[in-house]
Amino acid sequence: MTATTTPTASSASLPTINLHTLALILISGAAGTLAFDLWGKAISPMLGFAQLAPVGLARGFLGALGLPNGAAAGNFMHLFLVGAIAYPVGWLFIARPVIARILPGLHWAIGSAIYGAGLWVFAIGGITMIAGLPFFLGFTGITWVALAGHVFYAIAAAAAVVYLERLRSR
Repeated sequence: MTATTTPTASSASLPTINLHTLALILISGAAGTLAFDLWGKAISPMLGFAQLAPVGLARGFLGALGLPNGAAAGNFMHLFLVGAIAYPVGWLFIARPVIARILPGLHWAIGSAIYGAGLWVFAIGGITMIAGLPFFLGFTGITWVALAGHVFYAIAAAAAVVYLERLRSR
């Protein structure tokens, strides 16, 4: 969506697959991943809250699937496959168009925060169980730090999309 509360045709429809969209995916994913990791690995622990370990979760998930799960594989999965590609693709091709159709007029920041909460349910409610960890990590402190992290991720990624789309429309 645009920075206003009114959805545009581009927010309610699927993006065209081209080099611009690929750049949009990678740049917004990088912005979101930076926000997630800055929160989960630096700010949250400085505030006395839990520190996130997304690479450990990725490694556990890969191992549960019988795939190589060394540090390099965990980092590749967290930083690139999930952070830079899968989650931004989910925003651009699924969540943003669905939210624009179901809740027209909803500001992009609110819609992206909803998407972030959905990512949290997927990652902490689902992927953790596949990785052999407790459901929602037992609802400990890390669970809530992860919720904030996924919401920060989604807002930062969506903000990058809004900014880059504004630049392109000038």
